Amino acid sequence: MADSKSDQDTVLPRPGETIRVGKWQFRLPKNRFLRVLLGLAFVLGGIVGFLPVVGFWMFPVGLLILSHDIRPIRRWRRRLMVWAGRNWKGKTGRT
Repeated sequence: MADSKSDQDTVLPRPGETIRVGKWQFRLPKNRFLRVLLGLAFVLGGIVGFLPVVGFWMFPVGLLILSHDIRPIRRWRRRLMVWAGRNWKGKTGRT
């Protein structure tokens, strides 16, 4: 049986936990409506990333937040992670 301490690096945290992106981590709201609203705000901010205040970095962060609640986006993210893991493993020479 898996120890709860070893499951800290799960990809999809429970509501109210943190999502880790590289060395950064941020907490998600416990309320599903607020998570979806926050994700949509980041995606819309990323679409208009050419404006000075917002940036294109907001688009993938918004999709990451939305992937917590929306299944099709979660599937795309998982496929991307599997693809990246396979390619990274091949380029670093690890097996």
